[in-house]
Amino acid sequence: MNRIKTIQPRDILLQALSSLSVNRLRSWLTTLGVAVGVFSIIAVMTALDAIDKSVESGLSSLGANTFQIQKYPASVFGGGHSRNRYINRKDIAYKQALLFRKLMQEKARNIGFTISTQATQAKFANRSTNPDVVLTGGDERFAPSGGYSIRTGRNLGSSDIRYARNFAVLGGEVAERLFPAGENPLGSEIRVNGEVYTVAGVFEKKGEAFGQSQDNLVLIPITRYLDHVDEKSSLSITVEAFSQQEYRKTLDQAVGTMRVVRALTVGEPNDFEIRSNDSLIDSFRDIQRIISSGAFIISFMALLTAGVGIMNIMLVSVTERTREIGIRKSIGAPRKSIRNQFLLEALVLSLTGGLIGIAAGIGAGNLVAVNFNLPLIFPWLWILVSLFVCSAIGMAFGIFPAWKAAGLDPVEALRPK
Repeated sequence: MNRIKTIQPRDILLQALSSLSVNRLRSWLTTLGVAVGVFSIIAVMTALDAIDKSVESGLSSLGANTFQIQKYPASVFGGGHSRNRYINRKDIAYKQALLFRKLMQEKARNIGFTISTQATQAKFANRSTNPDVVLTGGDERFAPSGGYSIRTGRNLGSSDIRYARNFAVLGGEVAERLFPAGENPLGSEIRVNGEVYTVAGVFEKKGEAFGQSQDNLVLIPITRYLDHVDEKSSLSITVEAFSQQEYRKTLDQAVGTMRVVRALTVGEPNDFEIRSNDSLIDSFRDIQRIISSGAFIISFMALLTAGVGIMNIMLVSVTERTREIGIRKSIGAPRKSIRNQFLLEALVLSLTGGLIGIAAGIGAGNLVAVNFNLPLIFPWLWILVSLFVCSAIGMAFGIFPAWKAAGLDPVEALRPK
């Protein structure tokens, strides 16, 4: 008697695909659950990877030896800290900042003051910028402590600050918008926030930090800002240490000095925040953990539900194809080939959903990368993990239907119903 030829894996796969194509709608609905689970984790991890790269590049906005003292905590993307918790703190006043500088002047390389207003429009003649210019009040040390250099003209001087003069230094983007085609902006009068300022200089372009341009600003003397824009705003103090080795010592001295300036007693907590590279990273990591945890929970529930759906559709498939299974077994098909066919069907369903979820997740997550002007990101580790998990789900939830199909008695399977 001739032995039945062993069915090749390729033939088993073709049989599985053929069986799934018979019930296309049911198959696609089943893969959708897997796709949703994979999409949520891939999209979130791709977006977080993009934000992480933006944080790394944005840290250059604060030099390696630089930190800031301000009223509110450093929260890169708005999570982590509730702004309302700090709203009752006293503002950091200009007099306090001057006292802080006097006490710290021998202990740091640079100490600069800044204060900013968002969503302002700058105008010159018949030209105007978008209403998103940052009007910044600063002193003569703003540029060196903030990493800005002068492209043309001059920086603000100590006399500009002392007498609250109406001079301004333009960021590169603002200068290009108001003075195109190589026009000389120096000495021109621009209007910002209802006030007229004479252009004293233009900064070199600095680029973006955390997805925001650092060149879309107009710098005016901080004293004029307090007199003509908002006298009640809280200042930010930027401190530059002499070296990286002196950084930690300078930071500790600055905290102690600021406590003295704010008249805090020994038992009182700090009523100000330190914004440094470390604090920015810690703030982002807190947000990252919260978002990742939520994404994992959603993915787990979606994939678990999808796995149950795969098992259900495979059990239904076994019931519908009982006669087919009986015929194959009666002509000598081994249990192994039948089991493998149903396992492959479950695996194909799971992996198809996984691939759809990966493609959609990468596309959605990279919207964040595009927003931050970063190159496209492919989270290869998470893609491989997702494919492994999808394979495990297909095998785990497909094993029982496959075992049930392989164990059918051909006589019972062919008995007329």
